[in-house]
Amino acid sequence: MSESAIFRPSGSSEMTWAMNQLFEHLLGPGEGDGRVGVALVTQEPGFATPLHRHHNEAEAFFILEGTMTYRAGDEMFRMSSGDFVWLPQDVPHAFRVTSKAPAKVLALTTPAGLLGLYDEVGMPAQERRLPGGDGQPLDEQRARWAEIGPKYGLEIVGPPIAPDE
Repeated sequence: MSESAIFRPSGSSEMTWAMNQLFEHLLGPGEGDGRVGVALVTQEPGFATPLHRHHNEAEAFFILEGTMTYRAGDEMFRMSSGDFVWLPQDVPHAFRVTSKAPAKVLALTTPAGLLGLYDEVGMPAQERRLPGGDGQPLDEQRARWAEIGPKYGLEIVGPPIAPDE
């Protein structure tokens, strides 16, 4: 059990560019007692994940900025600033950013560990912004995400949400 607090002043966290997103590590897998991982995630307009499930973690997302369509099991949610979704372990889910500006999400996983996947797929962020031409090609990252994912209990089970869904 951790006996000391972990404090992250604004703008001081380690960062990763992965899947054309910015992950700001607020509580990483090797910190605290490992029960929860926390990241501030900025996602580009139009970004979408394939339908997938996590065999090791449950996830929660709180939308800070932007809008998204979120599929969880057979349900679809239209989410905007202030909305929250809890995804139990093994529930198939996918999302698509629907806002014209980037979306910003507070992402939590329990237990911690999932941020390691994005660290392996991506690269350390050079600045606190979305990656541009200085990031890795998205097709290469998607292939690595699918390849490395099973090590983290990730299973891809279907296509992304279509832009018009």
